[in-house]
Amino acid sequence: MEKFITYKLESGKSIRIPSEDIERNMRLGISKEEAITIWLEDEGYLENEEQNGLDKKAKDNKITATIHGARKEPTQKRVVVRKTDTTKETLIAELAEFLRTRAENVNVENIGKLISFDLGTDHFKLDLIRQRKPKN
Repeated sequence: MEKFITYKLESGKSIRIPSEDIERNMRLGISKEEAITIWLEDEGYLENEEQNGLDKKAKDNKITATIHGARKEPTQKRVVVRKTDTTKETLIAELAEFLRTRAENVNVENIGKLISFDLGTDHFKLDLIRQRKPKN
């Protein structure tokens, strides 16, 4: 089977249409002539008033911009508000105080989570993680 179908427009211009596209359209239950017409309209060789009207309506409503993620204004990032956990913060503060008596360069990197310190020539990080209660 040929890869292309040659179609002559009223203006005399010849168009090569992929046979595969025509066959795909014909599987929808339409004739070969209708499949060729649809292809020519989709590619802009022929005008279809209904299709043009729908395209204009979509452009006016900016539907395609929304579909493709194009926006006029960039979306603002959500500000994450950290809940205070007094139990963890108190525990980190007390552990840091204890470590200051035993280690050097004790630094609370995150008040409810992380302490870093040096002990001799080694560097350590202490990470406090609260375990969730198991679900029933």
